[in-house]
Amino acid sequence: MLEIRNLVKVYPGPVAALQGVSLDVGQGMFGLLGPNGAGKTTLMRIVAGLLEPTSGTVHFNGEDIVADPRRIRRQLGYLPQDFGFYPHLTGESMLRFLLVLKGVEAPQGVKRLAAELLDRVNLSYAAKRKVKGYSGGMRQRLGIAQALAGDPRILVVDEPTAGLDPEERLRFYRLLAELAEDRTVLLSTHIVDDISVLCPRVAIMYDGRFVADTTPAEARGRLAGTIYQGAVAKEDLAAVDRDYRVTQAILFEGRNQVRIHLPEGAPPAGFEATEPTLEDAYLLLAQENGAGGDAAGGDAAGGDAAQPDAAEESAA
Repeated sequence: MLEIRNLVKVYPGPVAALQGVSLDVGQGMFGLLGPNGAGKTTLMRIVAGLLEPTSGTVHFNGEDIVADPRRIRRQLGYLPQDFGFYPHLTGESMLRFLLVLKGVEAPQGVKRLAAELLDRVNLSYAAKRKVKGYSGGMRQRLGIAQALAGDPRILVVDEPTAGLDPEERLRFYRLLAELAEDRTVLLSTHIVDDISVLCPRVAIMYDGRFVADTTPAEARGRLAGTIYQGAVAKEDLAAVDRDYRVTQAILFEGRNQVRIHLPEGAPPAGFEATEPTLEDAYLLLAQENGAGGDAAGGDAAGGDAAQPDAAEESAA
C-alpha cells in the first residue's frame, strides 16, 4: 500500500507545486490525471525517492520513503517522462549498462537478465539494433525493461504514451495492464484515453491539489442525463459558448460538434442527449478549478495550466 499524507512541495519563487495532497494506492493500476503543470511530475519524483518534499509523508508497505529514499529504491521501478538513452548503443548494450548502473543483482549474469527483460517487453527482435533506430514505442518499452529490473513491487510511470502513435499506444496499454496484475502501478498522464483504458481508479489533479478521487464509471455516472451534443455553425459557436457550459467543441466530418453540460432546462435546437465520457467530467473539473484554458476550443485536455512544471524542470 502506498500512503501519501499532507504532501507539500514549494519551489523557489515561491511556487507551490503540491499543496497538501493525500492519497492511498493499493495493488493494481492507479491513474493520476491532470494538465501539464498540475504537479504530477513533482509527486512522482517524491514517490520515487528522487525529490524531497517541503513537508508531509510517503510510506510504501510501511517503509518511510521521505526518511530513507534508498529503502524504496529496492522495491521501485521508475520510468520518467523523458528517459535519456545513448543512441549509438544497441538496445541490449543500453539495457545492460543501465542494469549495472542500478546495481541490480543478477545471479545468472547481467547479459542473461537483459535478454529476459527484453523478451518480457517484446524487444528481443531488436536487441542488436541501435537505439537511435528505435521508434517512440520501442524506446518506452526499453525504459519499462530497465524499470522492471529487480522485480519491483511498485512501478511509477510518468506520461508513458505521450508522442506514441495509436498502434504503439495500444501495445503499451497491454504491457502496462499485464504488469499491474501483481504490483502497484502509478500512472501519471494528461491523456484521458490512457485513464479510460487502463485505470479502475483515478485521482484528478489541478494546481497542486487533488480535486477528485473516483473511478471512471463514477465520474461518468455523475453526469448521466446532463450531456447534450449537436452540430453548430462556426458563426454560432461564440453564442453557444456564452449561453451554455461547453465541455468540448470538435470538428467531426468537417462540422463543429459541440457537447454541453445542462443539468436542467431544455437544450438548444438540434442538440440531443448523449452518453457522458470521462473527458466530459475531466474538462468540467478543469473549468471549475480555473485550469485548462478554453474547453470549447478543445485545449483543456493538454494545455499548460499552471507554473509548477517550469520549476520542476529547473529542479531536475
